[in-house]
Amino acid sequence: MNTALSPATTAAEVDRAARAAHEAYLISADQTPATRASWLTALAEALRAHDDELVGLAAEETHLAEPRLRGELKRSAFQLELFAEEVRTGVVLEAVVDHADPDWGMGPRPDIRRVNVPLGVVGVFGASNFPFAFSVMGGDSASALAAGCAVLHKIHGGHKQLALRTAEVVIEALAQAGAPEGLFAVLDGREAATALVDHPLVKAVGFTGSTAGGRALFDRAAARPEPIPFYGELGSINPVFVLPQAWRHRAEEILTGYAGSFTMGMGQFCTKPGVLFVPDEGGTERVRETLSAALADAPLAKLLTPGLRESFGQARDEVAALEGVETLVPGSDDEVPAPTVLAVDAEQVRKDPEVLHHEMFGPATVLVRYRDAAELPELAELMEGQLTATVHGDEEDDSTALVGTLTGKAGRVLFNGWPTGVTVSYAQHHGGPYPATTTNTTSVGTAAIGRFMRPVSYQDAPDAALPPALQEANPWGIARRVDGRFEPAVTEGARR
Repeated sequence: MNTALSPATTAAEVDRAARAAHEAYLISADQTPATRASWLTALAEALRAHDDELVGLAAEETHLAEPRLRGELKRSAFQLELFAEEVRTGVVLEAVVDHADPDWGMGPRPDIRRVNVPLGVVGVFGASNFPFAFSVMGGDSASALAAGCAVLHKIHGGHKQLALRTAEVVIEALAQAGAPEGLFAVLDGREAATALVDHPLVKAVGFTGSTAGGRALFDRAAARPEPIPFYGELGSINPVFVLPQAWRHRAEEILTGYAGSFTMGMGQFCTKPGVLFVPDEGGTERVRETLSAALADAPLAKLLTPGLRESFGQARDEVAALEGVETLVPGSDDEVPAPTVLAVDAEQVRKDPEVLHHEMFGPATVLVRYRDAAELPELAELMEGQLTATVHGDEEDDSTALVGTLTGKAGRVLFNGWPTGVTVSYAQHHGGPYPATTTNTTSVGTAAIGRFMRPVSYQDAPDAALPPALQEANPWGIARRVDGRFEPAVTEGARR
């Protein structure tokens, strides 16, 4: 079956794809780091080679601007190459060697060695709002392949033709690079989605989407006879807190930056700031004028799908109808909606924090007016788990208590910036307490690879029985921790 042209839509087809993927995973798991890394670099090169075609398809289906789409594709290719280097050096394996030690502090220690191994077949659900970065060869698929797993990707209907064509490019590139057939395949449809989560050969699932849909699949994964990890990114409001001195010194700059951030991509970023806390210093009209002027220049476009447009309007109207909420900057109910800014006093939020629990996935946001900065940790505590939280403060501002609260609420805490930009790097963390995500892991950055691996220890094993990563001679030349000390990768050995 040509999995790119005929995506599996029935449970029987999912079963065949899963069995083929499992066989491919068994082959992938035995490859050297250099070999698996070469597959990732081949995918990066293939994406770049087809960039004009793929960006053109994405523009037709998503209404997103070409510069944004090219940036996403560039990011995806870079991510694959960054992951490839992590694989080559063996960092992702986290190999540890503890030699036998008769004088170990708690008594004689046996020879014990640990290494990460791939989980198996991974199911990935594509996202609507990032047709490259969180789709067919986005972060979840790339990190699962980097871990040595096989991937079954459930495509998103919002950009189906792009997904199918990208899958063709991916499958062809893997074949030309010598990867086993079945290592990557795509599936389509609701039946395929549930069959994917249920299949006994699927050992983990990556998901980016709505809270309702993600929670249903999360519960399904947990209810299996063999529960599996469900790495879901569900929803986030991404609060921004402006401290008094920063507000007095640069309120206009902050408001203008905020307007650009919450309307970026028509407010369809998972890190879109959805609530802004500002001092109530009697300047509501000035705030309205500044935001209105900034939003007048916001680039507008259709939302990604008609369904998203409908759900955005419903969510915005529900928040606007909450007690104490007023409309500061009216939007519109047009097919291309103008941005909306709502406002509410902190006193009302403390009475009923529901306004802090509604994600409006689109160009709308809420401004919360507070009287004293000492209120902010308490207000932050009323929020659910978040992907990000941002603090704008100057040297005279004391953010210590607030940051302490936000550390318990968000996966990434930013200072004097905007959350709508998630670089791929070693230290990046894109996750957060529920409902931002369903685990404490990250879906962006090199640490994302670890989601799809598990550690195995070998005790007093003969050298020949050990996997190469743990053998005494370190034939792969990978980075390891030996008797508590870190040893770097041997560059040429790691590339053999």
